[in-house]
Amino acid sequence: MIVHEATAQKIDNNDFVHMVFIWLKNPDNQEDRAKFEASLKKFIDSSKYVKTKYLGLPAATDRPVIDNTYTYCMILTFASKEEQDKYQAEEVHKTFIKESEHLWEKVLVYDSEGIW
Repeated sequence: MIVHEATAQKIDNNDFVHMVFIWLKNPDNQEDRAKFEASLKKFIDSSKYVKTKYLGLPAATDRPVIDNTYTYCMILTFASKEEQDKYQAEEVHKTFIKESEHLWEKVLVYDSEGIW
């Protein structure tokens, strides 16, 4: 089960954008995927600081500049860097890491602040 939010979510130019790419150790293991997704959904839905959320899978695109080797792409926005810093320290974030870190092989994060 992939978490998709169909409601309109506006990203403002001043938002802090947190992009997380996750490679599971066993991406073909449906039980691992279900555990990961359930823990992630519980965490994100409980966060006091997440403004918008998106969880997706690699798109079926094939160009030299594309890396589609990851298992999940999560994009979260926050009102500010300070809100994102608070999110990092939230107990629900720490619980998610404890519950799920054994499932992933690699996590890569790109943070961004808007310029226009």
